[in-house]
Order: sequence, then C-alpha cells, then structure tokens
Amino acid sequence: MTTSALLFISRRFVPTLALLALVQNAHADYLWLQRNGAQAQVFAGELHKPLAQLPALSDAKAVAPDGKALDAETAGNHFAFTPANAGDLRFTATRAEADGVLTYFQARFGRLETKAVNDLELVPTEASGNTFQLVFKGRPVAASQVNVETSEGWRRVLAPAKDGTVSFVPAFPGLYVLEVSARVNNGSVTLDGRKYNDVRHTATLSFEVAH
Repeated sequence: MTTSALLFISRRFVPTLALLALVQNAHADYLWLQRNGAQAQVFAGELHKPLAQLPALSDAKAVAPDGKALDAETAGNHFAFTPANAGDLRFTATRAEADGVLTYFQARFGRLETKAVNDLELVPTEASGNTFQLVFKGRPVAASQVNVETSEGWRRVLAPAKDGTVSFVPAFPGLYVLEVSARVNNGSVTLDGRKYNDVRHTATLSFEVAH
C-alpha cells in the first residue's frame, strides 16, 4: 500500500467533539493476524511485504474475547500463540518512536463476532458478513477510507456509505486484510516517563475465504 487508511469521527455518529482526525501515517506498516493450522500468527509490515524482523514493540499480547491477555511467543519474524477457543482472534501492541509518535496496533482475525474488543476495531454488522462498522472505544465511527489487500495481490480502497459502514464482496479465495488508521485529537500519553503528544491507532481485520 502506498497510502495509509484514514479515519474521522462524524457528528452523526458521535455528537461530541471529534476524538480522531484524518492522518497520513509516516509509516504504512501494520500488524495482522492469520492462522497456521491450530496456531495463530501475527506479522508486521504489509501483507505483500512482511518485515523480516519484528519492530520494537511493547505490551504485545494476544487478547481473548473477554479482553483477558493470552500468552504469545516471538518466533522469528512473527508472534505465535494458541487460541483459547474457536472464536475470533485478537492481538495488540504498542510502538513508541523517537520522533514522539506513539502507535497502538490492534489486529483481529475472523468475522464471526459482531462486537468490538480492541479500542479500534472493524466489526461485521452480521456474522460472516461483508459490511463492516468501525468502532472506537465502544462507539461507532465513520472511516474516510479502508484499505483492503489480499494474499493474491488484489487491492482496493473502500469508501464509507452514508451510514459510515464499508462493504465489499470478496472476489476470490485467500487471506483478506482490511486496514484503517487514525490520530487522536489533542491526546497525549505518558509511557515510561516520556510524554507522547502524537497518539495513533492502527487496526486490521483479516479473514480467510476458503477455496
């Protein structure tokens, strides 16, 4: 992908001041989840070009549907963990950069569940559906665009409908990754004694379409 997905909060979704703003990320990389047999794997970079080595991340953990952390191990260029159940999978991590940018990465695999667990999450409006609502901390928001990439090299940029959802019909089998990013307006976070005034969230939703 050459551009980052963008996000804003529409007043018809949140009547208060906008919390998130349009952002052109300096980094186009993200985290995404995929399955390898009974194991879940988390890669960094972009689907068509995963990083050869995981970036410096903190608080990296798999997340159960109830929000509890699961054990995950570093395995070469990815994280690996064994899911606790057959439901959707989630993983979160944080990256603090020398230029003062703090990014929260939030990945989800699967489209069975219609509720969000991560702070920023693309949620199917119905189980196994092809329409997705972006949710930030439990509240629906509108994405200005969502990037889609597949293991077969197919890409598309999705624009929201009037109700703020994005939709598409998977055209062929393979792994699909939907990605969206946002900056928190007037938000600051202190981490390990350092204050970060540029706080961003990057979320992915991935799922397999069977052959």
